[in-house]
Amino acid sequence: MNRSFVITNGKIVTPTGIIEDGSVAVENGVITFVGSASAVKHTLASYPEIIDADGKYVLPGFIDVHVHGGVHHDFTGADQQGIEAITRFHCSQGTTAMLATTMTAPRDVLNQVLEEVHTFKSGEMPYAQLEGVHLEGPFISPKWPGAQNPEHIVNPNRAWIEEWETRYPGLIKQVTFAPERNGALELIAYLRKQGIVAAAGHTDATYEEIMTAVDAGLHHAVHTFNAMTPMHHRKPGTAGALLSSPQMSAEIIADGIHVHPAVISVLATVKNNHNLVLITDAMSAAGLGNGDYMIGDLPVVMKDGVCTLKDSVGTLAGSTLTMIRGFRFLVQEVGLSIERASEAASGNPAKLIRIADRTGSIETGKQADLLLVDEQLELQTVWVKGLQHEA
Repeated sequence: MNRSFVITNGKIVTPTGIIEDGSVAVENGVITFVGSASAVKHTLASYPEIIDADGKYVLPGFIDVHVHGGVHHDFTGADQQGIEAITRFHCSQGTTAMLATTMTAPRDVLNQVLEEVHTFKSGEMPYAQLEGVHLEGPFISPKWPGAQNPEHIVNPNRAWIEEWETRYPGLIKQVTFAPERNGALELIAYLRKQGIVAAAGHTDATYEEIMTAVDAGLHHAVHTFNAMTPMHHRKPGTAGALLSSPQMSAEIIADGIHVHPAVISVLATVKNNHNLVLITDAMSAAGLGNGDYMIGDLPVVMKDGVCTLKDSVGTLAGSTLTMIRGFRFLVQEVGLSIERASEAASGNPAKLIRIADRTGSIETGKQADLLLVDEQLELQTVWVKGLQHEA
């Protein structure tokens, strides 16, 4: 399959701004030129394929660091075919790289997830690339379980992570936990030493407890404002600590269900130093219609795109969001520029999980992980390492 081509006559979204009437040249799946269309006009004949963007946007592929599944499959329990189905679906929605995100589950179940992802990564991975695993739990607060099964919650356990890191070096990219729990500070020290993202989530932490954890190396928060102590003007809580700590990056589920667009706007105003990260938190119902599903081992009902547990309060249970919809929401509903939204969807998550040297932006020498998006921000075409996929 052809992995060498040039896209011309496009609006190229780069880290330094949008290049109007621009071109991107790709050779063997690697970007070799980014600039004005006129600069490569005389060499177009040397490329086996010329793609006319016709004034559309060319974006870096989206990177989703917090996604549980889709199209009937959940990373927690999925076999090789299930993992491929998840990566194929999210690729069709603009995701070119992702972290397989777990649920709070027994240790033997998490062992199996790591083994399945490790095996999958050793293959070709034709769709969205699995960069590793995001362990969301089981080291969370029983006071803020959200859609996690409280029966499987345990205190932060550095020994578990050490054992997994020894068995699968570099596979775990992010660990989400409650920083106020016993063992959390010891875990943070180990995660930072290994280059693993130490993330606060599903937490009952006070402002003071978060700041102690930040001093120890905590530097990220998952699905901001959801499943964490809220901000009060006399008790800032986890949300207040996150908003007031410039060293902390922040995930956001931009679906208009989990967080009001006005609040996302506030977060984006504060997190303006390459530290706002768009995620989907998508679960097995993503890409499907109304009905009954599972998130981990808990039953969920999905109605009109909203997933809730079958409990007495209708607890939100992940989402059916896709990255292209989240990107569009940031621009059209929150009011971010194309560049800021692209940074949140691609560049910032790449930096977070330390893959920005090869993907996450349109620059020479990087993988041709690219998207073609029209003026209405509807996805047209996806390229993963230069391989074309239809949206």
